[in-house]
Amino acid sequence: MFIEFTIKDAVDIVLVALLLYYFYKLMKESGSLNVFLGILVFLFSWVFVSKMLKMRLLGSIFDQLMSVGTLALVVIFHDEIRSFFRNIGSHRRLGIFSKFFSRNRQTADSALAMPVVMACMSMAQQKTGALIVIEGGDTLDEIIKTGESLNASVNQRLLESIFFKNAPLHDGAVVIRGNKIVAAQCILPVSRNLNIPKKFGLRHRSAMGISENTDAIAIVVSEETGSITAAVNGKFSVNLDARQLEEILAK
Repeated sequence: MFIEFTIKDAVDIVLVALLLYYFYKLMKESGSLNVFLGILVFLFSWVFVSKMLKMRLLGSIFDQLMSVGTLALVVIFHDEIRSFFRNIGSHRRLGIFSKFFSRNRQTADSALAMPVVMACMSMAQQKTGALIVIEGGDTLDEIIKTGESLNASVNQRLLESIFFKNAPLHDGAVVIRGNKIVAAQCILPVSRNLNIPKKFGLRHRSAMGISENTDAIAIVVSEETGSITAAVNGKFSVNLDARQLEEILAK
């Protein structure tokens, strides 16, 4: 019985340590590391005062702060909490279930790869800035509502005309669902990841933001360099050629 308790206790400590380490990385990437360290200091102070020193008055104050502070943390860090659970749900062990439920959509999406690739190649040569988001299993309804509804078939010339420098819809992102361009001029969440290279601008940060919060694929054509970048699952693939971009879309 003693050995069983010791093993369970060790496993519990390891899991707590891993959880704290994950939150540490999450807060560091989002620029909230100091807040995370402050929370840890408060938790250790609460345990020390309430559990070890048995100080009733100060302990009761800490208890009240804990009850209110938990709700405040949920409100303040709702984006980080959402990203945390999304990462759990997108784990490789769960990939078979997501593939099963989204199999029909993936088959339909394979037909749009070539028009998107050709449009990106053409805009890269002309150094026309573009931001294209392809919806995956996670719905982008809230993002689509921020833009102008189109509901047009995916077409190379249409994509190029949308992002033409003097076109009224060239700002913002185009969202593709299935085989349709459902909206243009959409507003994406901007990533607060501090590890994004300084050379990347707002389009790249927006692409990273949507890839961190959903399983969508975001493609950026740089207006300055003409390079093509894809953001998938919170990671960049840079300087893509036509074959590499097609492979990313095919996956």
